[in-house]
Amino acid sequence: MTTRPPSADLVEAGWQEVREDGRLPPDLVETAYAEPRLRQLFPWTGMMELHFSRCTDPRWTWDIPYIKAAAGRGYQVDGPHRGQRVGYAATAAHAVAMVVEHLPPGCGPAFVGTPAELAAHEAASHPLEG
Repeated sequence: MTTRPPSADLVEAGWQEVREDGRLPPDLVETAYAEPRLRQLFPWTGMMELHFSRCTDPRWTWDIPYIKAAAGRGYQVDGPHRGQRVGYAATAAHAVAMVVEHLPPGCGPAFVGTPAELAAHEAASHPLEG
């Protein structure tokens, strides 16, 4: 029987990959990593953007804003879905604060699994009351 590593180990491995890949500005990655509420989420990159997921497996969640370098200087915080804009941030710290401000309620450590497995877990944990 194969067991998966705990969420914290998978998340930390994801962060180490993002920190080492060099595709994003180091100040952004390190500032996000230093924020405990974001460091417990699974990071992933795409299209020169830093994303955060509530689960560890692809096709990660899309319910948290993401950060990308703005044209010229600073950062753009968008999302959680494409076409939604949170705002412009002059610094990485401000961009990270904007993401934290827009975290979904009860956003906790990343769930080990896919978005579908996370949704099923949440549904089982919080059944609708009749």
